[in-house]
Amino acid sequence: MYAIVEIAGQQFKVVKDQKLFVHRLTEKEGSKVSFGKVFLLDDGKKISIGAPAINGASVEAKVISHLKGDKVIVFKKKRRKGYRVKNGHRQALTELVIEKIQVSGSKTKKNVESAISNKKSKPSSKAAPLTKKAAPKKVVPKVATMDFIGMTVAELKKEAKAKGIEGISSMKKADLIKVLSK
Repeated sequence: MYAIVEIAGQQFKVVKDQKLFVHRLTEKEGSKVSFGKVFLLDDGKKISIGAPAINGASVEAKVISHLKGDKVIVFKKKRRKGYRVKNGHRQALTELVIEKIQVSGSKTKKNVESAISNKKSKPSSKAAPLTKKAAPKKVVPKVATMDFIGMTVAELKKEAKAKGIEGISSMKKADLIKVLSK
């Protein structure tokens, strides 16, 4: 049985009795820690996938020790400039031993898929409170707009000028059709 769990912002594949090095945790050495963000569980027969995490599933671990990782050298150089900087870094780590993977409340892959499809098909029973009425949409007669669709911009401007509409020089074709169809 294994699980994919999020520990200290990173995802790990864990198995019972596995030793694991993660970013430094605040718990003391010897204390037990539980991680609730379990994304996947596999018990050999069925795979359970969370959406995004599995409800009720958790991974329990024991903090063995706090230590520092290997030294990493960071060397920066710009050629022909005399610029050289050398830095070192040692990551603060916590060593864990996975003690238990709890499966209670897990969903199988089929259950997750059916739950997702049910959410899409069923409308919510709670109606949203009406706080603001939607403004009625303006109905533009299609017959009037159809008369102007085949015309060029120059012809539309000429037609608008004949009707006495002002400010047509900067209008686009779609705006001219809207104004003329009113």
